[in-house]
Amino acid sequence: MPDRLTHETLAIAAAELASRDPNLALIFNQHGPPPLWSRRPGFSTLIQIILEQQVSLSSAAAIYARLRKGVVPFRPERFLELGTQRVAACGLTRQKTEYCLHLSQAIVSNEFDLNRLKVMSDAEAGAALMGLKGIGSWSSDVYLLMALKRTDIWPTGDLALAVALRELKKLNSTPTHAQVEDFGEAWRPLRSVAARMLWQYYLAKRAAKTRT
Repeated sequence: MPDRLTHETLAIAAAELASRDPNLALIFNQHGPPPLWSRRPGFSTLIQIILEQQVSLSSAAAIYARLRKGVVPFRPERFLELGTQRVAACGLTRQKTEYCLHLSQAIVSNEFDLNRLKVMSDAEAGAALMGLKGIGSWSSDVYLLMALKRTDIWPTGDLALAVALRELKKLNSTPTHAQVEDFGEAWRPLRSVAARMLWQYYLAKRAAKTRT
C-alpha cells in the first residue's frame, strides 16, 4: 500500500480487511468500500479540528463558519493581528481561542511547518502535531487520517469508533481507549481503512434509525 489512500487503494484495502475479518466483512458486504472522507491539508483544517474537540460536529461547524467571516483573510498572521478578544468574539471559548492563537504564532515564527508533515513518518508527524498547545492524540490522528490520508492511523479516542466497535462486536459496554487500541492491532497496517469502515457502519446504523 502507498502511504496515502486514494479511492482505488481504499477499495482494495477494504476488500482485503473484509477477507480476513468476519466483522469487517459484514460491513463490506452490506455497504461496500467506505467513503474516502478527506479534508484539505493546511492551517484552516487544523483550526477546524481544534474547534471540533469535545463538541458536536454541528456546533463546531457553526463556530467555524462565524470564524471564517470574522477572520479575513483566514491566515495565521490575521489571527495574530486580531488578538484574543476579537477572535473569541467569533464564538470560541477562551481555551480554544488560546489554541488557535498558539498555532498561528507557531506557524508565523516558523516553529511549526505544516508542509513538512507530508514527508514525516506517522510517528514523527504525530509528535510534531502534539507538540502544539491544544493538539492531543485525537486531533493529531484526525489530521493524519483525513487531511494526509495516511493508511495506518487508529484514533483510539474517537467516540463514534468505540461505539461502532461495541455494537459490531456486541460488547456489554463501550470499550476503553486501551481496548480500542487492542482491537486495532489485528488491522495493522491498514487501521485507517478499518476506522473508515467502522465509521461507515456507525453512520449507516444511525441513518437507519432515523428512517424508522
